Amino acid sequence: MTEAVITPELLLNAYASGVFPMAETRDDPDVFWVDPRRRGIFPLNGFRISRSLARRMRRNPPHVTINTVFSDVVDACADRDETWINAEIRRLYLDLHLMGHAHSLEVWEGETLAGGVYGVSLGAAFFGESMFSRRTDASKIALAYLVDRLRLGGFRLFDTQFLTPHLASLGAVEVTRAEYHLRLEKALMLQGDFSSPALPATPQEVVQRMTQTS
Repeated sequence: MTEAVITPELLLNAYASGVFPMAETRDDPDVFWVDPRRRGIFPLNGFRISRSLARRMRRNPPHVTINTVFSDVVDACADRDETWINAEIRRLYLDLHLMGHAHSLEVWEGETLAGGVYGVSLGAAFFGESMFSRRTDASKIALAYLVDRLRLGGFRLFDTQFLTPHLASLGAVEVTRAEYHLRLEKALMLQGDFSSPALPATPQEVVQRMTQTS
């Protein structure tokens, strides 16, 4: 029996249904679908920016870009001992990026890609897939900028898939599957705009907005 080929369109339909793909390992060619009983989400008005992180961002303003090196961000996220990003998943997200549904946010230190995050946008929902950090706090900075961008772009749901201690320390929470599906249904009725604003905000603007709402 021939397995159905996963297309970008099928992947978008899966997200709209509340499931996402994973692979057991980098070298495993198979992809399976996940619909967790409890789902991690980031309340867009609940990101916790610590004083030390705010101070770091003000004193050493990061250079942040959007959708500049998407494939490099995916590869950096997969560059670890254990990863669920296999060749098939990488191909699918690169296709979604070309279609305008997958996005990356990059944090640079000089010419070096220091950290970043990527995910999928559909309606007013953003599905965070993975992030990486090669410098101190680079992933936290990426998340702060991402949350700020999602808020400005009119998004209503930031899905983190699972709740980790790291994400919980920044304000992420866990909801039931039923609650997640209700939030997803509402978010899909609206339309977010990941491309707005065209340029990333300044660190001062991000810190100010995060401080006002956290």
